[in-house]
Amino acid sequence: MSALKDKRMTIDEAVELIDHADLKTLGRMAKARKKELHPKGVTTFVVDRNINYTNICWVDCKFCAFYTHEKKEDAYILSFDEIDKKIDELIAIGGTQILFQGGVHPKLEIEWYEDLVAHIHDKYPTITIHGFSAIEIDYIAGRSKLSVSEVLARLKAKGLSSIPGAGAEVLSDRVRDIIAPKKLGTQKWLEVHREAHKLGVKSTATMMYGTVETTREIVEHLNYVRELQDETGGFRAFIMWSYQSDHTQLKRELPTILKSTSNQYLRYLAVARLFLDNVPNIQSSWVTQGSYIGQMALEYGANDLGSTMMEENVVSAAGASNSMNQDEMIELIKDLGENPAKRNTAYEILERF
Repeated sequence: MSALKDKRMTIDEAVELIDHADLKTLGRMAKARKKELHPKGVTTFVVDRNINYTNICWVDCKFCAFYTHEKKEDAYILSFDEIDKKIDELIAIGGTQILFQGGVHPKLEIEWYEDLVAHIHDKYPTITIHGFSAIEIDYIAGRSKLSVSEVLARLKAKGLSSIPGAGAEVLSDRVRDIIAPKKLGTQKWLEVHREAHKLGVKSTATMMYGTVETTREIVEHLNYVRELQDETGGFRAFIMWSYQSDHTQLKRELPTILKSTSNQYLRYLAVARLFLDNVPNIQSSWVTQGSYIGQMALEYGANDLGSTMMEENVVSAAGASNSMNQDEMIELIKDLGENPAKRNTAYEILERF
């Protein structure tokens, strides 16, 4: 393991660490790397709101409990007035960002998305629009007979700032064929982010683990992220969370899938911090892990607590019910002797506490 200090971590080394390293040792290694990257001991968070503009989706991911179909009674597309109300509520608590995601609606085309982004950007110029996952972008392109680059350029021109990493799950086509057979493949996910980065549209990289993947597939996912980051430098952060199984088709089909443990989460997180030597920020997933493990994540390489999550509908539909406000985040960070700071989407510090 001493060689890890002298050269870039390999896939084999990362697999070995996840499977066999002592957990506390992993924590010390990841925390030391975090301190090298963030020597001032600042832990950041963002005040934002997830707005799921529609729950209508044709992709039918087996791990998702949020989506519905167009003709179902609970199907919706939010009106601009409904979206405005949500943004007004966000601004009232000092929010700076909206995370826009929906189901992949089978009929919405580029003009609808342009109108939406332009409306928000013009009416709320202080709010950053961080929105639309790779599969949404890819589907809009196909539906509207445009290239991915054209869709991204048009949305950027209307006010889209950055895109989230959602839809990555585990970047293994074997895994994706089991848990989301209609979803775009590994290379297409990477291509959408590559095209975004070329246009100056930054993004985040994510991973949802805990279904049918192997340790090696977890690390290969990290390697895809690291390689694209070497190429473009466009990822601002890496965020990982565990599969939430309640009310999902995957749980019905594969009831033997074991619920992920906190030990597993911290192992993956620590190795992600060590392996992703070119990604500046690692986010804690307190939403799926709870506030205690969310805090522990700061000892295992995370330097960001993510969002206060004024609204979250997707993982909550699958059983996660954790919540935390700004004051609770500040106290949690201070409790570890770190310095809390509110940030914006670009990880620029807005306020220190």
